[in-house]
Order: sequence, then structure tokens, then C-alpha cells
Amino acid sequence: MRPTGRTAVRAGAAAALLALTVALTGCGTEEPASPGPRLPPGHAGFDYQIGGAYPPPAGVRVVTRDRADSPARGLYNVCYVNAFQAQPQERADWPADLLLRDRAGRVVVDEEWDEPLLDIGTPAKRERVARRVNRWIDGCAEKGYDAVEPDNYDSYTRSRHLLTPADATAFMRLLTRHAHARHLAVGQKNTPELAGEREAAGLDFAVSEECGQYDECGVYARAFDDRVLDIEYTDAGLRKALSGWGARLSIVRRDLDVSTPDEAGYVRRTG
Repeated sequence: MRPTGRTAVRAGAAAALLALTVALTGCGTEEPASPGPRLPPGHAGFDYQIGGAYPPPAGVRVVTRDRADSPARGLYNVCYVNAFQAQPQERADWPADLLLRDRAGRVVVDEEWDEPLLDIGTPAKRERVARRVNRWIDGCAEKGYDAVEPDNYDSYTRSRHLLTPADATAFMRLLTRHAHARHLAVGQKNTPELAGEREAAGLDFAVSEECGQYDECGVYARAFDDRVLDIEYTDAGLRKALSGWGARLSIVRRDLDVSTPDEAGYVRRTG
């Protein structure tokens, strides 16, 4: 029943008082949305230093370094984490059942880098692997990094059909949720075939190796609104990347070993 007489007056006064209180205090029923992670600047000077940290060259605004190193002061810093495979020297640190095995029980290895693949083929194992990787992401946040680059998103392509794209996307989502809670942006490393899943995976920008060399820059540029960090490893790849995308993406030429300037094989060019 609708209130009448004095009851109506009291009800109206109470409603007005409540509205005034909310207006004055700003205490609505919903919490204000927390700001998202800061994204890397677009079309910026970039250096890729995962082989060892060194003073960034003039003009660099974005730098990627290994999680073992500290970020560069005053720049946008991306923290490299090998999230989908085990570093050769860290293989023994992983529980045996979290290393992917074939039907004969042999560990499946990325032969190019001698890295065992991590088993993310079930929800339970994804959770266990993510707990370990997320501790590394915590370390990146504590050091002051702005973003994280989980490497080997495409490890399912080397899994002998034991892992699927859905496994990779589901595992990545566990990492991005955790990273975002620590106010870190997350870059998709390579894997252009999953660029269309960026929202499902929770990814914010792209880190591409040789998108110029392999005509893939457009895939990343469309999916990530030109927020792409590209590393080329050949002069020809650098020329292709610059000719098509030099005015839009962040592009650098590095040597394949991503050496430091005091090493004989060091290469870094931007033009």
C-alpha cells in the first residue's frame, strides 16, 4: 500500500534526507572503478635488453629487461618473464608433473632453446603453474616495473598437439588478472594467431619479434591499436618494418643474442 497522510510526509522527508546524504558524501552503492594499468607510450624510442641491462641510449622511452634486473629510472619498463616454458637452469626447480610429457612419459622440450614446456593442459595444473609465475610477476611489481611480458605464449604450437590455443588463453588470463591487480599492464608476446583473443586473455599491448620480417605487424597493429613493441633481428626485417610501420609502431633492431654494448656481437639500430 502507498503511504498516506503523515506517513507519506514522513516517508517523503526520509527519502529526501537519504538523497541529500548520498549527494553530500558521495557514498553510492558502487565502489569507484580503480584506474587500469598504465600502457606503454605509442611510437616511442624502444630498447630490448633481456640479455642484460645497460644504460638506455638517448631517445629511448620504453625498455624491456629480464625480471632479474631492475627497471631503468624515468622510463616505461617492461619486465620479461618466461611464463610458458622453463629456463634450462631452472628445470629442476619445477615439480616433475608440471613439465609437459608426451604419451611415452618424455618431457616435451623446445629444442631451439632447450626449454621444457610447462603443462597447462588442465585447470588444476594451470592454477599451480600460475601460482609460481605470479610470484615472479609480484617481483616485477615490487621492483617498480610498469608492465610484464610473459614469453612463449605460442608454446602450444611446439607441444606435439598436447596443448591447445584454448589452454594458452586460459593460462594467460590467470596471469593478466594477477598482473592487473598489481597495476601492471601485460604484453602479448608474438602469437599473431591469438591476437583476436586479446580481450579474452586480458592483454594490453603487443611485443613482436620480427613482425616486419614476416609481414605480421598489421595483425598486431589492428588488435592493439598500434601499441606494439617490435624487435627485428636482421637489417632486411628492420627496413620492412620501418617502411610500412615506422611512423606508427615502436621498432628496434637488435642482435639475436640481445647482447650488451660491451659484447662483440652487440647490435642496436633504429634506422
